[in-house]
Amino acid sequence: MAQPTRRERPVRTLVTLGVLIVALFGALISGSHWSTATLTPKLALDLEGGTQIILTPVAENQAAITDATITQAIDVIRQRVDSSGVAEAEITSQGGRNIVVALPGTPSEETLNLVRTSAQMEFRPVLGISAPTPTDTSTATATPTDAATPAADAAATPTPSATATAAPSDTPTKAAPDNPSDTAYYITPKVEADFLALDCTNKANQTGGKLSAADKALVACDPTGSAKYLLGPVEIQGKEISSASSGLGVGANGTSTGKWVVNIQFTGTGGSEFRVTTTRLQGLTSPQNQFAMVLDGLVISAPSLAPGVIITDGKAEISGSFTRLTAATLANQLNFGALPLTFTVQSEQTISASLGSEQLEKGIIAGLIGLLLVVVYSLLQYRTLGLVTVASLVIAGLITYGVITVLSWTQGYRLSLPGVTGLIVAIGITADSFIVYFERVRDELREGRTLPAAIEKGWERARRTILASDAVNFLAAVVLYFLAVGGVRGFAFTLGLTTIIDLVVVFCFTHPMLAVLAKTEFFGHGHPASGLDPRRLGAPQTPRYAGRGRIVTGQPAVAPDRLAVPGEKVPAVATVGSPSGHQTIAERRAAARAAAASSAPPAEGTEPLPPDTTSTAAEAEPTSGRTEGNEL
Repeated sequence: MAQPTRRERPVRTLVTLGVLIVALFGALISGSHWSTATLTPKLALDLEGGTQIILTPVAENQAAITDATITQAIDVIRQRVDSSGVAEAEITSQGGRNIVVALPGTPSEETLNLVRTSAQMEFRPVLGISAPTPTDTSTATATPTDAATPAADAAATPTPSATATAAPSDTPTKAAPDNPSDTAYYITPKVEADFLALDCTNKANQTGGKLSAADKALVACDPTGSAKYLLGPVEIQGKEISSASSGLGVGANGTSTGKWVVNIQFTGTGGSEFRVTTTRLQGLTSPQNQFAMVLDGLVISAPSLAPGVIITDGKAEISGSFTRLTAATLANQLNFGALPLTFTVQSEQTISASLGSEQLEKGIIAGLIGLLLVVVYSLLQYRTLGLVTVASLVIAGLITYGVITVLSWTQGYRLSLPGVTGLIVAIGITADSFIVYFERVRDELREGRTLPAAIEKGWERARRTILASDAVNFLAAVVLYFLAVGGVRGFAFTLGLTTIIDLVVVFCFTHPMLAVLAKTEFFGHGHPASGLDPRRLGAPQTPRYAGRGRIVTGQPAVAPDRLAVPGEKVPAVATVGSPSGHQTIAERRAAARAAAASSAPPAEGTEPLPPDTTSTAAEAEPTSGRTEGNEL
C-alpha cells in the first residue's frame, strides 16, 4: 500500500508570509500614529551621538576610593540606565578616578538625574514580603450582599463617595513606634496601598536611585523583580560596615563546609546597633525576623536569623545558596555601601555624530556593493532564476528592517555600527542558502528528473544542509552575544536575528516560489534563459549505458505536461542495445575481420567470396555466458 504524500500548498505559504509582513509594518505604522514608534530604527551612540557625562566619585571623610569601589559604582549606574530602557549606553572608568557615562540620542531629564544620583546602603527590618505582581483588592469591596432589598435599592441615591476617591492616609495610628518592627505604626493605609500596587515585574521599578526617608517605611523590589518587600525604617547605615568578604564557610570544628558565604565586619557603632537589631528580631516570626540590605533603593539580600543567634561581636556570616560569583558580588556591594559616595559632575556635553554618520554611510555603501555583486552573480549564474534570489534578498531585507524597527520601539534597541556589520554579513548567509538550494535542483535535473520532481528532491537534500549551516551560525551568534560586551554584542544580535530570518525566507518564500514557477511554461519546459534548461546543465541528451543492458536516452518517458501527478518522478527512456551506433567489442572485432578480408587481394584462380555474415553474427553473440561487453 502506497504511503500518502503530503500535498504542498506553495501559494498558501506565500500568502501567509505576505500577511505577516503586512501585519508587521501595519503595527509599526499604527504605533507611529498612536504611540511612540518611529518608522526608522533608533541608532546607537556611535551612529547618532548623544550626551556624555563625566562623574567624579567623592567619598565621605575623604576616604580612599579603590578600583573595586569605582567598579561597583559603574555597576550601580549601569543597572539604573539599563532598567530605564536606554540601550547601547557606554559606562566606563576614566583613569581609575572618573566615571564616563555616554547615553545615545537625547536622554530625558529623569534619566540624567538617575545617573547623577548617589547610591546608599541601608539595613532595614522586613515587615512583609509578597509576590512581585500587584495585588487586586477590588473583589473585597465589590461583593454584593443578599440583604439588599429592591426598595432599598430604589431609595439609594448614587452620590459620590468621598472615601472611595480620597487618598489613603499616611498618618500612623500610634503616637510613637515601639520598635523599628512595629507594623501598627509604620504600615499606614498609604504604605499598604503602595505595597499592594507595586509591580516589581515592571522594569521601571527595578531602576533604583530613588531617595527615601530614613525614618519611614519603604516598599522596594529586588533587582531581579522576583519579590517585593515592605521594610521598616533604617536601623544601620552602610557606612557602619567595616569590611565584607566572601569565601568558603567554616564549621564548628574548624573545617570547611564547602559552601560559599559572605562575612561582614561592622564598626564599633555598627556592631552595637546590629546586636540590638538581632536581639529584637529573635523574638519575631518570619518574615519579620529578617533584615534587608538595601542598595540604591533595591533589596540586594534579606537574610533571616538562625534560631537563638544574637550577634554581639559585630561579625556576621550570611549563608545560603551562594556561588562563588554571587557571594563575591554581594561582598562587593556591601563594600560599596561601606564607602558612601556622592558624584560630582565634572562635565556634561553633547557628543557629535559626524564620525558615526560617516561610518554609517561607508557601511551602507559596503552593504550595497556586496548586495550588487550578489545580484550580478545570481543573474549571470542562474539567469532568470536569479530574480528569485533578488526577491529573496528583498523579502529578507524588509523583514529585518521591520523587526529591528519594532524592537527599537518596544525594547529600546538601538542599531550600532557592529550591528550594521552583522546585517551585511547576513547578505552572504542568505545568498549561501539559495545557492545550495538551486545547485541541488540542478543536480537533480542532470539526473534526468523533471523540474517539479527536481525541485522537491533538491529541496529535501538542500533543506538539511541549510538547517545545519544556519544552526552553526546561530549557535556562534548566541555564544558571542553572552560572552562579549559592548558593540560586539550588537554584531552577535543582528547575526542571530538575520540567521532566523534567513530560514523564514528560504522556507516560506524561496522554496514555495520555485514550486510555483515550475508550473509555468517558461521554467517548466526548460527555456534556455530560465537557468533550468536540462541541455545547458549537461543532462544526458545522448544515450548512455545504465547497466543491465539498459541505454538511457536522457529524455523522460512522459512529457511534463502529460504527467498524471504533477512533479512525479519519470524515468528516462531506456532501451536494450546500442541505438547510438556504438559497437561492442565483439562487433568491432567482427567488423575488423570483415574489413581485412574485403581488402585482401584474392588468390589467383579463385573467385572472391561474398562476406560471411553468418560468421560475423555468430561472433557478435556472447559465447561465454557473460553479459554484453564482458566477454574478455
